[in-house]
Order: sequence, then structure tokens, then C-alpha cells
Amino acid sequence: MNYGDLKSHFNDLLNRSDITTALTTRFIDQGIARIQRQLRIPANEKVQTYTLSAQTSTITVPTDFLEIISLYHTSNELERVSMRRFRELSANVYTGKPQYFCRQQEKLQIYPEPTSGDLVLYYYGEFPTMTADSDENVLAQIAPDLIIYSGLTYSADYYLDERAELFEQKYQTFLTELQEQANDQELQGGTQAILPAYSYQGE
Repeated sequence: MNYGDLKSHFNDLLNRSDITTALTTRFIDQGIARIQRQLRIPANEKVQTYTLSAQTSTITVPTDFLEIISLYHTSNELERVSMRRFRELSANVYTGKPQYFCRQQEKLQIYPEPTSGDLVLYYYGEFPTMTADSDENVLAQIAPDLIIYSGLTYSADYYLDERAELFEQKYQTFLTELQEQANDQELQGGTQAILPAYSYQGE
């Protein structure tokens, strides 16, 4: 369902004559932001590769970053440690195969500091933004009902709508169904490794 269809169906369900286009857009976008704070499924898994050619102590996470899944250097998975532990480890600058990392704002700090190879970041990322009515992202394809009811929860707050509890229950039902489906894919069947939906190459 594209962005325009989402807004149209949202308005049909809200069924208010005083809703404006600006408010519809705001509620839908607020709803998507809420979903992204809570939902962790293969559809928002992504990967970015950093090709190193010099001694590297930090990398910058992508702008759509939400949460780390894992960080690899070649075939070695780095261990995430606390900032305090990382400072203890990195008190002496050492180059070589990286073993540890921690996050500081938009940076991932790495120790030991690699000089070559690829760092591969698997992460949960935001869904692509929809702006034109014809736009459609993967979330809108697989869960338009989740987006619509998430938006309706915000409209209920705005209008003091007595259907607020119903909208919230519907949202939670759709969210749980989608998350449990993703969890089942991880635990059942064949390979449990799921390729990220998007791949980016960065320096």
C-alpha cells in the first residue's frame, strides 16, 4: 500500500470531517516513528561494509541506524563492552585484529585498531521515508494495517477520541503478530541466518 493509500484508508477509519491533510500526514509519520522504536524484524535489518586502508579507531554508524545486531572484521565477530572497559583496554594504543567495540554517540570505537580488511556492521535501520503519495517502502508493503492503527493512536490523543483503547489494542495485536512471525523465522526451519534487506558500501 503506497503512502497515499495509507492516508486515504486512515481517514476512512478515523471518519472525521475536520481532519486536514497536514494532520493525516503527521499522524501517519508519528505512527511510523513509533513502530521503528519497537519493531525488530528482518525487513529492517541492514548491513554496511567499511573497507579499511589505514589505521582505524572509529567508524561512523549510518544515518538510519537504530540498533546494532553485530559487528565483524573479516570472519571475526567483535565483542561489545562497556565504555569503562573499553577505556581500560585502549589505554595502550595497539594495532591488529580488532576484538572489542563500544558505542559513543554516532561512533563505534574499535580495539585493537585495524589497518586493513573489511568491517561489516549488521544493524536495524529505519525504513525509507515516504514523502510522495506514490511512495511505498517495505513496511507499507508488509504491514499497512500496523502503520494505520499506529497513526490512529496519535489521532485519538489529539481528538480525545473514545476509540483510543480500541486503536491501541489493534496496534498492539498487529505489532505482536509481526514480531512473533519474525521470531519464529529465527527459531524454526532451516538456516537461521537472514540476509539484511538493504546493503550499503561505505568508507
